[in-house]
Amino acid sequence: MNTIEEKIKALGLKLPTPKPGVGAYKAWTIFSNNIVCTSGQIPWKEEKVAFVGRLGDQVTTKQGALSAQLCALHAIAQLKEATNGDLTRVKQIIRVEGTIYTSPSFSEHSQVLDGASNLFNEVFG
Repeated sequence: MNTIEEKIKALGLKLPTPKPGVGAYKAWTIFSNNIVCTSGQIPWKEEKVAFVGRLGDQVTTKQGALSAQLCALHAIAQLKEATNGDLTRVKQIIRVEGTIYTSPSFSEHSQVLDGASNLFNEVFG
């Protein structure tokens, strides 16, 4: 498997159609030094948010990690759009940042965000 999309498919995943921003902002932008910055992502699955609720209450750590993975897939879709369909132009992911809604006692934040990091590592190396 040599292309990003083949690697995604081999993981049993599908690259979604990129979604526009849900507010008054661009979904992505390219800086002058060829760095792409994507907007925040929502874990859309079949036109709905995949899991609703607070981590540690209604949402499990595993569901949170799946949500982060969905967000990463949507970010990759935006990267594909930003690179005119050529994901081989993406040399590395510089920063992964996440905001998650948790109960006060929740302590597995890194395991949740690893859902995104692990996907980026699998497909981009």
